[in-house]
Amino acid sequence: MPKITVLPHAELAPEGAELQVPTGTSICEALLENGIEIEHACDMSCACTTCHVIVRQGFDSLNELQEEEEDLLDKAWGLEPQSRLGCQAIVAHTDLTVEIPKYTINHAKENH
Repeated sequence: MPKITVLPHAELAPEGAELQVPTGTSICEALLENGIEIEHACDMSCACTTCHVIVRQGFDSLNELQEEEEDLLDKAWGLEPQSRLGCQAIVAHTDLTVEIPKYTINHAKENH
């Protein structure tokens, strides 16, 4: 099972985290299932950017970026070349290191 190393985030994962996740899981699902409450305002339907993550290691092992995700990423806060929407980035067999950006474009947090 691949491992996702989550870099420290002041609110969501102050100590960081290491998660063992099944192949085929989205990064967003993996974080949520392990108690890291990343925002996902559109319920993981690729309609917002609140689950934006930066994949620091293992980026090339993820599924191919689709045009819809690419268009949305242009609106994400802190966009980098290794940015993905957590709801669309599917874990393969390679370990990942993920950073959750400090901000999102969401103006109000929702309790999911």
